[in-house]
Amino acid sequence: MICRFRCPVLLLSAFLLLIAQQAGAQQMVSVAGEEVNLRSGPGTQYPAEWIVSNGYPLKVVGERGKWLEVRDFENDGGWIYRPLTAGTPHFIVNAKVANLRSQPTTRSRILAKLAYGDLLKTLERRSNWVKVQREGGLRGWIARHLVWGW
Repeated sequence: MICRFRCPVLLLSAFLLLIAQQAGAQQMVSVAGEEVNLRSGPGTQYPAEWIVSNGYPLKVVGERGKWLEVRDFENDGGWIYRPLTAGTPHFIVNAKVANLRSQPTTRSRILAKLAYGDLLKTLERRSNWVKVQREGGLRGWIARHLVWGW
């Protein structure tokens, strides 16, 4: 008899908590075009503030119609037309120099040195490491704390 009244309340509470957690999760997008303008406002009548290239990851902080208000890894902001975005995960190196390694460990061989601002396509995640691919095809592992994105 107790479950008849408490179980639905508990289920509803769990469901509402799940929705709240998902609503609070940060939404990320990547640029889908070769070169896309980020504008000062949500429309083509606003000036282009800067240009971003294919794969560039952006954090969504707001929406207005088909326009997304976004921020990048340096917290620079702008507006992008939603159809010019994709859900393909990418990272940006946000350390001065970062090692691209053959395996997800600091003891593995260094394949390349990456620089601040380098764009990397996300291939796999493992604990505190991310397997990425650099433009040109080189693949390897990088420590998660050295990159920004998803």
